[in-house]
Amino acid sequence: MNETEFLALAGEVLDGIESQADDWLALYDVDVDASRSGNVLTLAFDSGVQVIVNSQAAMQEIWVAAPSGGFHYRYDGQAWRDTRGGPALGEALSQIVSAAAGQAVTVKV
Repeated sequence: MNETEFLALAGEVLDGIESQADDWLALYDVDVDASRSGNVLTLAFDSGVQVIVNSQAAMQEIWVAAPSGGFHYRYDGQAWRDTRGGPALGEALSQIVSAAAGQAVTVKV
């Protein structure tokens, strides 16, 4: 995939997460401030926890920074897979966001 294709695909992921975060108050009673600056999406929870999701065009990866660590995801043609064998991006973000929110939240990617 070339850089333009990657940026479009990664942009869709960031847009989708940001859109879902806007709905979490109504769906889960989870108050989160989602702010986007270019290829960086910051999710700031009332608990003080911040989760940062950003695209890295040079590596063709999406990176996630959370209190539980830093994670890298590469698109395999079907899903964003953890480069170290962990859960796929949606499952990982669901776990990370649930921990930050203090309750189960589902993130679809």
